[in-house]
Amino acid sequence: MRLLSIGHGYSARALAPLLLARGWDVVGTTRSEEKAEAIATTGVRPVIWPDTDLTEEIAGATHVLHSVSPDDGDPVLAEYSDAFAKARLSWFGYLSTTGVYGDHQGGWVDEDTPLTPSTRRGQARVEAERGWQALAKAHELPLHIFRLAGIYGPGRGPFAKVRKGTARRIIKPGQIFSRIHVEDIAQVLLASIGKPRPGAVYNVCDDDPAPPQDVIAHAADLLDLPRPPEVDFDTADLSPMARSFYAESKRVRNDLIKAELGVRLRYPSYRDGLAALLKAG
Repeated sequence: MRLLSIGHGYSARALAPLLLARGWDVVGTTRSEEKAEAIATTGVRPVIWPDTDLTEEIAGATHVLHSVSPDDGDPVLAEYSDAFAKARLSWFGYLSTTGVYGDHQGGWVDEDTPLTPSTRRGQARVEAERGWQALAKAHELPLHIFRLAGIYGPGRGPFAKVRKGTARRIIKPGQIFSRIHVEDIAQVLLASIGKPRPGAVYNVCDDDPAPPQDVIAHAADLLDLPRPPEVDFDTADLSPMARSFYAESKRVRNDLIKAELGVRLRYPSYRDGLAALLKAG
């Protein structure tokens, strides 16, 4: 078995050791020689892309994980649609985002909810999903779409900012986010690889959607530090990217990954995840 990980980033790096332990070959693309050297130390064979043509790597893979964000279109779909049309894959995973659902004013969404993104990034994801679905339909590509909630895990948590005193509790009434620990993303992907269902779409999130200020407050409590100050969203000094995350409020259902893939979340709440991160140091 050989996984080609296109855009071998944070989530893919959590999956790779699970496959390597099972005797798989894993190939991961990255953009720089420095990152390639770091990837190689983990047992993954690095490929610098887009400098390298991936046609042969696609032909030699049994499984593909696509983690590259679309900007002005999906660069992988644009360049390699012919290669994927000819590939003989057992599984193709596309990492999307729950941003495709848009704003639901704190209401619940599931995999059947219409896609009504309110941001440019969300619309780009919808277009990418539809492009891959069209290719899959035309050429029997075993496509699986994973709509990821806000990702956290080792190196991506609130503790550093809370310790430095730079964390803030941004208050926007009614704002709700769903989250997912990166280790739970990895186990969802592994479960899908073991039980493929071409055409499947899965929400990947935990059981506990919550206001963002609650997460920051809990992190401070765990550190036994004062809770960061509350800042009104309307007057907060936020980058356009950060502000755009507050444009959408929703609770995301995760029933399908449990019922169909048998996933039991290691970190069903941000409370579990933050406690584990703090314990791990």
